[in-house]
Amino acid sequence: MMTAMDDEAAEFIAALLHSSTVAHFMHLSTDSFSAHKALGRYYTRIVDLVDNFAEAYQGRYSKIKKYPDEYHSGTDPVKYLKSIQKFVDESRQDLPQDSEIQNIIDEISQLISSTLYKLKFLD
Repeated sequence: MMTAMDDEAAEFIAALLHSSTVAHFMHLSTDSFSAHKALGRYYTRIVDLVDNFAEAYQGRYSKIKKYPDEYHSGTDPVKYLKSIQKFVDESRQDLPQDSEIQNIIDEISQLISSTLYKLKFLD
């Protein structure tokens, strides 16, 4: 039986894995070389970070058997990543506070912030 914390973790994992696909679509459709590179780096790195989070969570708590079906899309990379950044910031408090899990969330947050920097300030 899944707990409320399992549900939160499943939502966190699903949203961030979906963000890889959304970023990949934006990567393929952008006319900006710097956005293309920044989004390419994001979509390739976020999957490994989310996988690290999922394995750490399941190793410490329980195996997640069900993930949400919702899928969110975006077309504006900065707006989309800001929404993902807000989601991560808000989700953090509802996820386990164990240092190894929070450290992975820190790495996810750093990737998002770094990608936003590249999208907003590099041409």
